[in-house]
Amino acid sequence: MHRDPDPASATDGVGVDPAPADEPRLLDHLIELRSRLMRAVLGLLAAVLVMLPFANRLYGWLAAPLLAKLPEGAHMIAVEVASPFFAPLKLAFFVALVLSMPWLLYQAWAFVAPGLYQREKRLALPLLASAVGLFYLGCAFAYFLVLPTVFGFLTGITPEGVSMMTDINAYLDFVLVIFLAFGLSFELPVALVILSLLGWVTPAQMREARGYAIVGVFIVAAVVTPPDVISQLMLAVPMMALYELGILASRWLVPQPR
Repeated sequence: MHRDPDPASATDGVGVDPAPADEPRLLDHLIELRSRLMRAVLGLLAAVLVMLPFANRLYGWLAAPLLAKLPEGAHMIAVEVASPFFAPLKLAFFVALVLSMPWLLYQAWAFVAPGLYQREKRLALPLLASAVGLFYLGCAFAYFLVLPTVFGFLTGITPEGVSMMTDINAYLDFVLVIFLAFGLSFELPVALVILSLLGWVTPAQMREARGYAIVGVFIVAAVVTPPDVISQLMLAVPMMALYELGILASRWLVPQPR
């Protein structure tokens, strides 16, 4: 049966609701979160402002893989009136977001780090650095290898008498999807290590599921790449190699039961 606390004991601090003591701590966390979010947004805005003057040059750089494969005299077009303005602007924002990713992740890390154990801190920093580096590697792989191959294939199968004139906005959306697909796919080793650290899978289970993983990799490659075998293979083969890398990294970083 519930009994009211004794007034005398309340004066001694026994039975007092601890919520008021926790309120300043919660308020400190909220202030720290607001501060980190503000720094992250300001850093992103600074990157956008730096990229804006180079928006048209960035778009010319992005369009180079397609322009190099187009027949002589062919060019890209702008279907919508405002496309020549908004397409480079969108690209400048995307580039600024990618380049400022280390700063954004650092702000998130600085907010959660005080609540982590020492071992978790030692593992989190390499994982964050690896995630950023692998995303950049995936985008570079897509730009220098995948896009020239895909555009070479697509321009090569264009029917005779058809002029391939791509809209600049549609081209930008297509390329950004390719970048995101390859950048996120290259995060596979980091994802496997995190799953191992959480105890959801073990390296032995990942080795046993290798056949299923290969099927899943090819399904993902078929969904996120253009409908040609070459680009699908160019995503599936690196992902299988990254899957093996994730198994090795999990064996190295995650303590195995004896």
